[in-house]
Amino acid sequence: MPLPLDRLIYIDDSGHPQSGLVIYGWIEFQPDHWSSVLRNWLDLRKRLWREYNIPVTQELHTTEYANGRGRISTKMPDRFVHEGNKYWKDLGREVALECLETLRSTEGLRLGSVYRRGTPQDLAQTRSATYKSLINIFELELEKSESLAMIVMDGDGSDSSYKDTHRSLELSKRHVIEDAIHLDSKNSQLVQMADLVAWSANAFIDQHSKNRFAQEWYPSYLSERDPSRFPREI
Repeated sequence: MPLPLDRLIYIDDSGHPQSGLVIYGWIEFQPDHWSSVLRNWLDLRKRLWREYNIPVTQELHTTEYANGRGRISTKMPDRFVHEGNKYWKDLGREVALECLETLRSTEGLRLGSVYRRGTPQDLAQTRSATYKSLINIFELELEKSESLAMIVMDGDGSDSSYKDTHRSLELSKRHVIEDAIHLDSKNSQLVQMADLVAWSANAFIDQHSKNRFAQEWYPSYLSERDPSRFPREI
């Protein structure tokens, strides 16, 4: 019998280049949940437009808006303006919580994250080794379930290490179809969802004063959708 295509996996990376920390976060679902997962997120995006004046086409890049650097709203709601000053951090963090709640409540959605600590000098090697270990985890899971998966990865595909990882595996035993498909997060709402997972995992793992506000986002909102409950070191 032919193996069924059972998982669509959208991956983004995060980390701390200065410390050598590499993180991959992802969302996944069965193909027949694709439209409902995306619809749930698009309903959120419409709500963000109505309530925060954030265009549906505006990229939600967590590191930008959660830290108040991204000017994501075309007209900031009055409650975030005090004595003429616009509080972008307050807006961004409230939006992040709306997004996290949507991930937590999306039926059929699973997610996860993995990480590895290296050195700044070996960052590229650590990133490649972490991705290879993650793909091996997926391959073992798919072998056990006798199913196939497709992976969509943030980026333009210029980093050949991702392709090399998949092609280093024995073709007859591969369960991930083709190489990872690369999409720029600007053009993919689903990759933007994965970005939030990766960033929240980063805040949970690499705790410091500047991200204290987000250190419990992963256990509070995402663990419920993560079969492993927390980011895994690999």
